[in-house]
Amino acid sequence: MEDKREEGMHIAMFPWLAMGHLLPFLSLSKLLAQKGHKISFISTPRNIQRLPKLPPNLSSSITFVSFPLPLISGLSPTSESSMDVPYNKQQSLKAAFDLLQPPLKEFLLVSSPDWIVYDYASHWLPSIAAELGISKAFFSLFNAATLCFQGPSSSLIDEVRTTPDDFTVVPPWVPFKSNIVFRYHEVARYVEKTDKDVTGVSDSFRFGYSIEGSDAVFVRSCPKFEPEWFGLLKVLYQKPVFPTGFLPPVIVDEDEDEDEDDTTWVRIKEWLDKQRVNSVVYVSLGTEASLRREEVTELALGLEKSETPFFWVLRNKPKFPDGFEERVKGRGMVHVGWVPQVKILRHESVGGFLTHCGWNSVVEGLGFGKVPIYLPVLNEQGLNTRLLHGKGLGVEVLRDERDGSFDSYSVAESVRLVMVDDEKGESIRDKAKVMKGLFGNMDENSGYVDEIVGFMRT
Repeated sequence: MEDKREEGMHIAMFPWLAMGHLLPFLSLSKLLAQKGHKISFISTPRNIQRLPKLPPNLSSSITFVSFPLPLISGLSPTSESSMDVPYNKQQSLKAAFDLLQPPLKEFLLVSSPDWIVYDYASHWLPSIAAELGISKAFFSLFNAATLCFQGPSSSLIDEVRTTPDDFTVVPPWVPFKSNIVFRYHEVARYVEKTDKDVTGVSDSFRFGYSIEGSDAVFVRSCPKFEPEWFGLLKVLYQKPVFPTGFLPPVIVDEDEDEDEDDTTWVRIKEWLDKQRVNSVVYVSLGTEASLRREEVTELALGLEKSETPFFWVLRNKPKFPDGFEERVKGRGMVHVGWVPQVKILRHESVGGFLTHCGWNSVVEGLGFGKVPIYLPVLNEQGLNTRLLHGKGLGVEVLRDERDGSFDSYSVAESVRLVMVDDEKGESIRDKAKVMKGLFGNMDENSGYVDEIVGFMRT
């Protein structure tokens, strides 16, 4: 048996149905495949089609396993990802996801992998894997500080916090001084959403059972960045906890890149090429959340008042303030729809990144040394903002703590501080450059995965 394992393990990967989860799972899959292991990457047909093509040297090591997403009432037949459904329909997507249990169990029974690495939403998976004698690891795409704030699995399963105010204070299991809490407005939307679970299973419950049932927990971060939180996490979980590193995007040489987004990228690149180095702020608030109309107005007017070049990407065409696009023509570019974010962040004219502070975007932005400007919208984004801001990384747009409202002046001030200010801005920009060496270091990431493989072999 030991000899077989030395030849390479068979590892199944089962991410949640969101691109922000599928892509890091694929990044980890590639690193494991490079080290000689066979990967079965399991998802639904449309999500697999959306993934980038595998490099030729890994195509024989990674097999995509496709299960059609069961149809349920209230969900379109083409909705297979969180980006396909409005935020208030996310729980319907989870209800459909839960119906993948039978085909997944059949696949595991027949293929008998050594390990299955799974996401927070599949709380039912650990018991299936245990029944089949398959080792199982929960892969968290949230950093260690966020996991510690959530608490031990028992507090998640019992849902000890029930009101928004419960989430605005440091929990009792954090033994050191911490600024990592939610603002009221950040968690109010989240708590309201979990009250409407159509599955009868809250996200807290899913997280709790996914952690409790695992043999190990992998975390997309590293102890160099948040040492005290990794230490606390091991105490809270009482099981092996391993960093995967940040899993930054692999940079593809543009001459070799034949993505279908060529026409979109060519148009964007032409505009970026005309701008000065580090002069542009890239504005993107993720694929899941939508800003309210008044928030779009204030953000637009703030970008206008900043007098700074900007590239703003939106999911859907919003109602802009009258005359906005005409007034910013040449200085600002607005794009509706998908964009190659990694290529944009890599471009030398981009210096700042106005972001919702999802962990994926944080990794990509800091991996290229771009200075973050935070405008958290939902989920764990407020916690990420506190973690980074506490380390002197970036600035946060000033908002009302209760309702989350902000005005154009606070947007303009934050953008100018990061992009133009010579005194305060300089130290913030310098710190982002230092983080590029940590977040974008591929060799260090590979070393963390070596440790994980060593553990999985035993």
